[in-house]
Parts: sequence; C-alpha cells; structure tokens
Amino acid sequence: MTTMDIAGLTAIDVHTHAEVSSKGQGSLSEELDAAAGDYFKAEHRRPTLPEIASYYRERKMACVVFTVDAEAATGTPAIPNEEVAEAAALNPDVIIPFASIDPHKGRMGVKQVARLVRDYGVRGFKFHPNVQAFAPNDRLAYPLYEAIEAEGGIVVFHTGQTGIGAGARGGGGIRLKYSNPMLIDDVAVDFPDLSIILAHPSFPWQDEALAVATHKPRVYIDLSGWSPKYFPPQLVQYANTLLRDKVLFGSDYPLLTPDRWLADFEKLPIKDEVRPKILKENAARLLGLAAD
Repeated sequence: MTTMDIAGLTAIDVHTHAEVSSKGQGSLSEELDAAAGDYFKAEHRRPTLPEIASYYRERKMACVVFTVDAEAATGTPAIPNEEVAEAAALNPDVIIPFASIDPHKGRMGVKQVARLVRDYGVRGFKFHPNVQAFAPNDRLAYPLYEAIEAEGGIVVFHTGQTGIGAGARGGGGIRLKYSNPMLIDDVAVDFPDLSIILAHPSFPWQDEALAVATHKPRVYIDLSGWSPKYFPPQLVQYANTLLRDKVLFGSDYPLLTPDRWLADFEKLPIKDEVRPKILKENAARLLGLAAD
C-alpha cells in the first residue's frame, strides 16, 4: 500500500470539503449550496472524492477532507463519514480523513467517535456552528468533545462569517453569532488536551481568534476560505511572529482552489523561514505525520 511521503509533499492543505458522495448526494440543501457557489464564484463546485485525490496528487500535496453533518438543522443528510474515510484508505498518499458529527445527535453521535477513529482511521472532526445551529460552548456538544479528546482527535471549528447562505433570504436561516471564536475559548479551557483549529480568517472577530490562539497552547488557526491578498495585517504579523508554529495552510477547496491561494500567498510578506512552517511543517506536526 502506498503511504504518505511527507518529505516529498509541497504542502498540506488542512481544509478541503467533500461536497458530493458517490451516490450524487450533496452535503447542503439546494438553497444553501447555490448561495455558497454564488458567493465564492467557484467553477467546479462538486468534485468527487477520487477527483479530489487526483487533483492533490497532481500538485504533490496532501489534504484533510471532511463533510459537514448538519442534518438536525437542515434536514439534509451529510455525506457519510465512512465514505470519506474509505476514500482516504484508497488514496493514503494524499487524503487525511476527518469526520463530522452533528452535536444535536447526542449519545448516538458520541458513540460514532471511537468507531470512526479506531476502525476508519479518522484523525479529526469538523464543526460548523453556523450551519449546525449551535454555540461551540453549548454543553450539548461537550460529550462529543470529551469522546474526541479521549481518542486523541483534533477538532476544527468554522469561525467568522460564512459564505453558506450569504445573499439568500434571511441568510438561509444561518446565524453568524455562533462563529465568534471567543466561544471556542471556553472549549479550550474545559478540554485542555484537545487540539483545536480555528478555521479561516475570523472576520469580523480576527483579533479574538488571535487572542485565543496566542493564549491557549493547543489552539491553531488555518488560513482557508480567503485569498491571502485579503488577510488583515494583524493576521500576517502574528503568523510571522507569535503564531509562526500555529498557523496552517488551508484552501477551502473546492470553494477556493489551492492554486489561487498559493499564488496570492507568494505575494505576502511572510518570512522565508516561516513559509514552510505554514505550508507543511506545522500541519505535519499537529497531525502526527512523521517525515520519511
């Protein structure tokens, strides 16, 4: 079986979405899916998992892939976590599997954690508080965090404004208040051994995200969802200094391609010694991937 050649990779993209299953099932309602496509102006919105693997293999990159389970709030079943994990097993040189469990599923969701980690090799879990309609520090999610922490998993939280529902009537029912990164500070306190990634430049709460990541040793920031040319100056400053070991490359593919992200990243005033940390080294360490 092919394994991941960390030394041979140009980058590790820690934020990639599985948008469609092998059965043609999407992860969002038609309204929310259309709003996200219009917001990001993405051309190829629904690559299959084999297409994602081929795309990243061509670029000599690895990618963390996940879906978003928001079935309770949206009524739309998520792409099965098992399908993502099986695609990773078929493409272990490029895909790192994460999962997503709707916090509203309670004990049924908690039971899935150990099985997904132990039987399917899942490394972490994605939460999208806006779409899943919950506050990250709501105690309803705590049994889920406890189970993930016990398995040594990583959690990724969407933070900041979301393109999902943007422009739709009433924002498609999406409430932005749930994505303030300061809510995740409580999670970092209550689960001190849980590794947490704050996804995206956290507009309009960028300073809050920087404060949490600076203060809490196991909190990281990924740079997905925005072209680097739009990064606020304080994010670039912290990436170069206090958070140089805690900032991660992420694209948000297929909503934003790594090609575009990397082209714009080249123009940022990032120190030469920090670039490889952001593009690969920080993620490799966090994910427990050993270089050959």
